Amino acid sequence: EVQLVESGGGSVQAGGSLRLSCAASGFTFHDYDIGWFRQAPGKAREGLGCVINSDDYSHYADSVKGRFTVHSDKATNTVYLQMNSLKPEDTAVYYCAATANCAPRYWGQGMQVTVSV
Repeated sequence: EVQLVESGGGSVQAGGSLRLSCAASGFTFHDYDIGWFRQAPGKAREGLGCVINSDDYSHYADSVKGRFTVHSDKATNTVYLQMNSLKPEDTAVYYCAATANCAPRYWGQGMQVTVSV
C-alpha cells in the first residue's frame, strides 16, 4: 500500500524558512517520482517542485523557483521541501504526492503552512 506521511508544517513570519518532510512507504523512488503541491483557499492546486528520479533533475514552478528546493533521501525514502524567503502568499495546504513524471498518482494527507506579515 502506497503511503505518504507529511510533517513540518506550521506558522512562520514572512522572510522565514520551513522544511517539510514526506516519508514514503509501499514503494521506492524507482517506482514513482515525488512532487510537492499546494492549494490556497479559493485557488486551484499548484505544482511546486518535482524530482525526476530517472534523470535526477528537479523541476520547479516559477512562483517558487530560487526560494524552494526539493531533495530526496533515497536511504530513508523521504523527500524534503526546503522553503526559504517565505511570503504571505505562500500560505496554503501543502501536499506531497507520488507521481509519474510529476503527474500525481497518490497523495499525502496535506498540512497547513501559514506565513504571516
